[in-house]
Amino acid sequence: MSQKIKTGKVSRRSFLQASSGAVAIPFLAGAYAAGSDTIRVGVIGCGGRGTGAAMDALAADPGLQIVALGDVLMDRVHEARRRLSERYPEQTQVKDDHCFEGFDAYKSVIEASDVVLIANAAKFHPMHQMAAIEAGKHVFVEKPHAIDPLGAKQVQAACDLAAKKNLCVVSGLQSRFHPGYQETMKRVHDGAIGDIIAIQETWLRPPYVLRERVPGMKEILHQASNQYHFNWLSGDDVPQTLIHNLDRSSWALHDAAPLSAYGMGGRSTLQGEIYGNVFDHHSVVYQFPEGVRVYAICRTIDNCYNENSSLILGSKGQCDLLRLRITGENSWEQPGRSADQNPYVLEHAALFSAIRSGETIDSGYHMVRSTLIGMMGQLSCYTGQEITWEQLLASDYYFPPKPEECNEETEPPVKLGPDGSYPVLVPGKTELI
Repeated sequence: MSQKIKTGKVSRRSFLQASSGAVAIPFLAGAYAAGSDTIRVGVIGCGGRGTGAAMDALAADPGLQIVALGDVLMDRVHEARRRLSERYPEQTQVKDDHCFEGFDAYKSVIEASDVVLIANAAKFHPMHQMAAIEAGKHVFVEKPHAIDPLGAKQVQAACDLAAKKNLCVVSGLQSRFHPGYQETMKRVHDGAIGDIIAIQETWLRPPYVLRERVPGMKEILHQASNQYHFNWLSGDDVPQTLIHNLDRSSWALHDAAPLSAYGMGGRSTLQGEIYGNVFDHHSVVYQFPEGVRVYAICRTIDNCYNENSSLILGSKGQCDLLRLRITGENSWEQPGRSADQNPYVLEHAALFSAIRSGETIDSGYHMVRSTLIGMMGQLSCYTGQEITWEQLLASDYYFPPKPEECNEETEPPVKLGPDGSYPVLVPGKTELI
């Protein structure tokens, strides 16, 4: 299934051909940057994910220029500019006065840009997406798009506003742009494995990016610089990492939402302040319509078995989606794909191709749902309780403080304990929604 494109002229077939073909996008009619065909791109969040998104965008369209960079820390802005300039010197045009620092840096990035890439701490994605769309800018938003129910509602409102303003919204859930996944999933939908009975989603890996404390740095900035390890900033590992798998599960089930979920998780191994207050293992069982269950597990511990897989179990066979393989009554395996079919680049190629051709590409139909599925499992793991889809949709819970309340003087909601570690939520005692 493709992203939704609003037009009477572009078909699903033509979009899939564009998104699975060569990465270079031809220049089409359109005026950007004071009458030129250059599209000015700004980046909010200059860590590895934001810098990577910028590089993927530049690889997708040689007519782009990165013109503004923003982060809570200026040293990251300068490092991102250095890396981008080394690889794409002609397309990186970020002057000193377009390097922005602080929690309000996003405002200046949005003002300077035609298109905004949002790839900072996920807590701020809903606010920054809404601000960009209100300003009339197209957006690419990394996952997760929100970390709590209140944030998800703002993302939905932002997507609705984008649709009214004919602005493009593309999600960092890149699986939907993977040509091999598209072909394999089409075969699943056409009945190659029969009726889907269950899906197993697995992502086991070492801890994500770890950053040592910088002496003298304010606590709020330390946590923001190590955001993947603080749940009030990143949402923890189910919405942060396993969301790709859960998006593929929902896709396999024709973009269904689960009826309920229960999960378990905790901190078994990771100790010390560098690991923040996130869990190091999770296991979630989702109940989908027609009795289908999705079993989802993730772990972030060193020196353990690692795996990333999406296994769809059917009445006539099994699909190993990431290996582009179906076994059973209708066995099939796709030949090796071309090196230019990188979904991380293709998602940007689709975005900028749509912008240049005057079309509107919209990831809203799945990005909010998959974000909610991820946080549903995470909240269940935190509380130890079963959570229903209706309960989740009715909730206005958020991880305090609200994004708009954050600045360099904000007291973080979690602080180091006397044992040198941050306190971790306790299932069975924690109440969130």
